[in-house]
Amino acid sequence: MGRTSRKKRSTLANRAIIASAALILGGGGLAAVNVYASAGEGPSGFSHRNGPQVRQASTIDCPEVVNEIPEVPDPARAEVDRELAAMDTQITDAYREFADRRDRMARDPQLAQNAVLGPLKARRTASIDRIATAIGRSTERPEGLGSLAPCSLRADDEADEPTEPPSGDPAEPAPGDPTDEPPDQPSGEPTDDGSGGNGPEDSDFVDIRSVQPGVDRPARLRGASRGTFTTECGRNQNGKFNPDNVIAAPGVANGAHHMHDYVGNQATDAFSGDDDLAAGDTTCRNQGDRSTYYWPVLRLRNGAAENDAEADGGGRDQNIGEIQTPSQVTLKFVGNPTGKVTAMPRFLRIITGDAKAFTNGDANANASWSCTGFEDRQLKDKYPICPEGSQVVRSFAFQSCWDGQNTDSANHRTHVAFAQDDGRCPNGFRAIPQLVQRIVYDVPPGPGFAVDSFPEQLHKPVTDHGDFINVFDDRLMRKVVSCVNGGRKCR
Repeated sequence: MGRTSRKKRSTLANRAIIASAALILGGGGLAAVNVYASAGEGPSGFSHRNGPQVRQASTIDCPEVVNEIPEVPDPARAEVDRELAAMDTQITDAYREFADRRDRMARDPQLAQNAVLGPLKARRTASIDRIATAIGRSTERPEGLGSLAPCSLRADDEADEPTEPPSGDPAEPAPGDPTDEPPDQPSGEPTDDGSGGNGPEDSDFVDIRSVQPGVDRPARLRGASRGTFTTECGRNQNGKFNPDNVIAAPGVANGAHHMHDYVGNQATDAFSGDDDLAAGDTTCRNQGDRSTYYWPVLRLRNGAAENDAEADGGGRDQNIGEIQTPSQVTLKFVGNPTGKVTAMPRFLRIITGDAKAFTNGDANANASWSCTGFEDRQLKDKYPICPEGSQVVRSFAFQSCWDGQNTDSANHRTHVAFAQDDGRCPNGFRAIPQLVQRIVYDVPPGPGFAVDSFPEQLHKPVTDHGDFINVFDDRLMRKVVSCVNGGRKCR
């Protein structure tokens, strides 16, 4: 594969940006001005005729309802999950409507209110009411959720940032690192991939050699569990993909609105129950591990059509380009730095990271991007530009503390937790073997790739996430715990 070339913006134009404000469209008003010191080239997403510059919206920003829902009674959970998935579809549909007429809406804010935000609010209000009603049949009806119905338009805050290298000299390459010249610096413009402005921006990429090393880990105490267990489940060479999310949107086809890679359990789709998973085939070498491991696919955004170009989760959801099979996948379970671990319950479900972190913020984000040979340098909200001879690395360190009772929770998060800074689990939680995934890709250097995402998340690197359902049999899980607690390296 050849190197992907990208248009460079002049340094003068980058320096010309002197002020910007985010675009907010709630009640039909527009407040978004960007002033340039010259009439030179402006960043993508801006109109720069004579006079003040108007910032165009890039996406739709909606409050995340699932984070505000109280505990959901079991009889209501299926209906609540379906409505939450329906709300994701509502945003996707509204984003398509917005994207089709983005330029007109920039000139006529009331069109955005009438054609997109108003109808979206009405649909969200109805779904929120159905959620409250479902919960209210079994327990006290939640109040105040209706305030989460309105959405706004916002600009891509990354698009207009100057992209000169950080002040000071770039970090020196570590011994043995490739020493070829850095690739072209990102320009802040959208990549030319036929995505219609759906991202990512060139400013979402950074040369890994400009990133300072620094990976903090808590000190291991005397009683730490120092062993590891590695399960070998392949790289998805057989091409198992679907745009479902059986954890977050069970029973809903295309619940993710983006395509997932799957390794391990081959029975996994939106409609898989525990019994289906227990009986499913697995790609894992040890047949006692029928767990499900999945994550958004990574694509080359090179204009070439994948076979899902007209399918849900693919082109219909603005996920385009050639899906890349990882060159390496490592699935390793590690211990706790302060003490022993206990067995995971079978069918424990864990989501790490946040597929909506671009609009939700980074409270649940857990993306880590790097390059082989540079993995002491980790990026959370940028894609790495790797030198020649170095490959892109995605890694996920999953939550390693369990509440001791539940295999899932209403928001799919509160039954598990991350260890605290000192390595200890929060009160009421116990340490379990921590899943650490490392996924490597051999892609051309430069800003020419992206992970799949919900359309309105614009393929931002901070939205990267991973999902895991534990389907180890009891015997193999006992081995995992014994190896980890005993300080051994097992497979």
